[in-house]
Amino acid sequence: MKRIFYAGDSTVTFNKIDSYPQAGLSQGLQYYLREDVFVYSFAVNGRSTKSFIDEGRLAAIDREIREGDFLFIQFGHNDEKQTDPARYAPADTLYKENLERFVRVAWAHGALPLIISPVARRLFDADGRFLPGSHGDYPKAAAQAARELAVPFIDLTARSEAYLAAVGDAASRPMYVYPKDNSHFQLHGAVVMAGFIAQGLRDAGGEYAKLLISTLKKDEADVVKLTGAAFKDETV
Repeated sequence: MKRIFYAGDSTVTFNKIDSYPQAGLSQGLQYYLREDVFVYSFAVNGRSTKSFIDEGRLAAIDREIREGDFLFIQFGHNDEKQTDPARYAPADTLYKENLERFVRVAWAHGALPLIISPVARRLFDADGRFLPGSHGDYPKAAAQAARELAVPFIDLTARSEAYLAAVGDAASRPMYVYPKDNSHFQLHGAVVMAGFIAQGLRDAGGEYAKLLISTLKKDEADVVKLTGAAFKDETV
């Protein structure tokens, strides 16, 4: 059995009926994983790297994670909130330092870390053009942290922004809890966006790729980028 510990915010959270129809990426990701891979979602609504650590949630992972497990780390939406000192973590300093703390917890137990940049917000202008860059410097800081620590990185920001720009305003609405908000997903959207994480796992190779139910062929990559389609089972 393989275990993924998934730390994050409300875009990652495993939702129950009391928040229906909202669904998080920890739910969508399971569609792409082998039967013996289990996702343990430690994600909580409204958390940043700072508040997650301060509330003892990283310590809870530290107590449970063990050799051979995976730690997926995805934050940014709430680290950006400059008016909230309990959550704000500047991209180039505290945010990067906190990502390193997560990674070192994984390493201390022989687990495999993965840093994921924040998923895109669904923002379009009055003419229906997608507006990228809502996460500012955080995706870049996440990439830098991964590079400096030499751990795998999935640029979910870039992948999800490219997808939203391709499908457009109207077609992307059913993916999100629209018109309530443009940050959280319904199950369809969570599955589509998790498909880009799965593609990133394929690209990372090694033990990360082995988590997937099947292997995505290189010539199918563009299809997944534009449709969020599930991986084809090469054993069929």
